[in-house]
Amino acid sequence: MNTLPHDSLALAGLEEQILQPGVKGLPITEPLRQGAIGVQGWNVLHGDTSFPVAVLKTSALRHNLDWMRGFCQRYGATLAPHGKTTMSPQLFGAQLANGAWGITLATTTQVQVAHRFGVRRVLLANQLVTRADIKGILQLLHDDPDFECVVLADSLAGVARLAEAVGAHPLARALPVLVELGLPGKRAGCRTIDQAMTVARAIAGAPSLRLTGFEGYEGLLVSDDREADVRAVDDFVAALVALMCEADDEGLFTGPEILVSAGGSAYFDLVARGLRQTTRLTRPVRAVLRSGCYLTSDHGSYYRLIGELNEREDVAPGEGLQAALEVWSAVLSRPEPDLAILSMGKRDASYDVDLPIPLYTHSPGPGMPTALPDGCTIFKMNDQHAYLRLPAGHPLCDTLAVGDLVGCGISHPCTTFDKWPLLLAVDDDYRVRFAVNTFF
Repeated sequence: MNTLPHDSLALAGLEEQILQPGVKGLPITEPLRQGAIGVQGWNVLHGDTSFPVAVLKTSALRHNLDWMRGFCQRYGATLAPHGKTTMSPQLFGAQLANGAWGITLATTTQVQVAHRFGVRRVLLANQLVTRADIKGILQLLHDDPDFECVVLADSLAGVARLAEAVGAHPLARALPVLVELGLPGKRAGCRTIDQAMTVARAIAGAPSLRLTGFEGYEGLLVSDDREADVRAVDDFVAALVALMCEADDEGLFTGPEILVSAGGSAYFDLVARGLRQTTRLTRPVRAVLRSGCYLTSDHGSYYRLIGELNEREDVAPGEGLQAALEVWSAVLSRPEPDLAILSMGKRDASYDVDLPIPLYTHSPGPGMPTALPDGCTIFKMNDQHAYLRLPAGHPLCDTLAVGDLVGCGISHPCTTFDKWPLLLAVDDDYRVRFAVNTFF
């Protein structure tokens, strides 16, 4: 059964559901109650699961939960992790139980999933503009008046759509709205302070809406020039603070607190520092970080970025965020001395930022895996195959056999989770302890 904290979310139904043969990663040949997975005695390294299989190391998950809670406490920040990373109710529960203020989501359907499992507060960090999507959120708020959902707007047209919809179907309280500040040439969001203030005034002037604060996403500033990135992030966060101050000076806020949110998974330390510099306003400021990938981190893009964060934060080696997500596959073919074809492809692992990173090999059976040597790379993937290049002349060219297992790290966890309706949580010996579900 799930041994992570769960914050009283409604997870019992997941444990009681009956899994049928054909669930990706499971070796079952007859129906199995999900809650019984942990007593089957499966071990990934013994070859007990089906392959490929996605695993989460529970020790790394718990470490990362505790690390982020401590980070937020040091900076006086609030965490609303972006749930689109995992879309896993069990992992939402663990984050909420570990102090998260709420869960950030990107679509109405994601909000509906979170609400179904008992999440009580959501930040919808995307534009809510279409009739059906607005109706979906308003219906949740009508049916469950204690449920909280903060939404975004970056245009007068967007404000008008929200105001019209809520005006036609009034809520128990005004709909809280954040103005999104964007970046030229990038994703959604107002491009200037003046534009953002115009939208803020429109929200404040709509009886059915309430201006709650400002939001932005600095993660779009990641480039190959890290020094320039840091300056740009600092400037962006300063602009958010300036917006809060200007709106407060105009008396646009009416709620008990001002909410300001940024902080993806790359530069959330800079955001936390910058938002801590807010000047005294007429009401308390809640600085909400939205990092979602901190929970699992990775072995690629975030590994590099978190390494730089560790230097800025003076985090001792080995004490920072740890990679928790791996995808294991089997060697299907050894058609050439320095080439192995693996049973893992684009349907199983991220490939949008970097290809998977080969970490370990193991011949199914007792013992722990062996680290792969430098020079091992996955250089290509098809739908269900990966091409593993071995260092020419290395003994592994002779010893790696068909049926051996290869464990890979991934780069960018968001686009690996959505490939797995169920992931297996393992201990440090790769014994399967429980499963977590995803809802994409």
